[in-house]
Amino acid sequence: MEKKERRVGTISRGIRCPIIREGDDIADIVASSVIEAAECEGFELRDRDVIAVTESVVARSQGNYASVEDIAEDVRKKLGGGTVGVIFPILSRNRFAICLRGIAMGAKKIVLMLSYPSDEVGNELVSLDKIDKAGVNPYSDVLSLERYRELFGENKHEFTGVDYVAYYGDLIKSCGAEVEIVFANQAKTILDYTDCIINCDIHTRARTKRILKAAGAKIVCGLDEIMNAPVNGSGCNEKYGLLGSNKATEDKVKLFPRDCKDMVLDVQKKVLDATGKHVEVMVYGDGAFKDPQGKIWELADPVVSPAFTDGLIGTPNELKLKYLADNDFKDLSGEALKNAISESIKAKGEKGSLVGNMAAQGTTPRQLTDLIGSLCDLTSGSGDKGTPVVLVQGYFDNYTN
Repeated sequence: MEKKERRVGTISRGIRCPIIREGDDIADIVASSVIEAAECEGFELRDRDVIAVTESVVARSQGNYASVEDIAEDVRKKLGGGTVGVIFPILSRNRFAICLRGIAMGAKKIVLMLSYPSDEVGNELVSLDKIDKAGVNPYSDVLSLERYRELFGENKHEFTGVDYVAYYGDLIKSCGAEVEIVFANQAKTILDYTDCIINCDIHTRARTKRILKAAGAKIVCGLDEIMNAPVNGSGCNEKYGLLGSNKATEDKVKLFPRDCKDMVLDVQKKVLDATGKHVEVMVYGDGAFKDPQGKIWELADPVVSPAFTDGLIGTPNELKLKYLADNDFKDLSGEALKNAISESIKAKGEKGSLVGNMAAQGTTPRQLTDLIGSLCDLTSGSGDKGTPVVLVQGYFDNYTN
């Protein structure tokens, strides 16, 4: 019988799993859930399928938690317990508010310096139109809380309805600390208030630390350096500290998972042993994409993927089919066009990297883990779908497969 031509490319499936608790064998649960889903739904696993596991269930299985008291003790130990500058935090109840509680509990006074008109990931404190109308230069102008209110009044977040300026200020005071709020975008501005600083930015943290240290700061501590070792038997993350953490309860955070490489290799081996298929495995957190309505850049985690198997190293090496159709083979159509494009794709491996090749322009030169992690984040959602594992099939296929 003649083999039928495949009519489907990449498929992303959310895989339902049991509720995962601390101490569970996460690798066994993931592998068995995917294999059972294939049997139940009638699809087959293939070589180079990607099994992606959301970071939250990995961290939960590890029991990687810290309390606000743990955070407060670490802050007191590292910054002295006096006046602490807290600069460039993101505006998030889930991501930062509980961390701020711990920080405030470990200091007498917090000078909270917020970037404006938005935070690092795009949450607005005030619109650019209002900034323009007020004649304010956000690159150089420093605003007190009083001046901010005078110019811009109350600004509630479009999606959450929260005025984060008031929310963070009240939260700090509720922890027994004094608070002063300023708005500025130059890191060294904080040195007019204190020389002990926690810089809370995520992707720009190395530059911020460098600038502050060069400007004479006494202590500069990133969020990645708070809870980077256990405190009173707590969890920790040696590489990222509080970065990538999420609210677990009103007084506890779930930290970004640690030491995940062994876990992804274990899942890969379990699937190979059970099915004979060599799959790739990754842990994923936030995707890396921007919401056009709210202007929010999704990536609040320090990386999209903290661990992955070696087959996911690198970037795509793809040709743009529409470029070939409109340029190289513009005089062809039908089967002749299909064959010509197929031959070009088959030959691309002989050319090595396609970077700089005009036929590759418009393809996405991002890390595979960032692209696949973004797909998985959108597939699994952040609510009640109950699919903390995603199976991606056909990602490495092309038009000739």
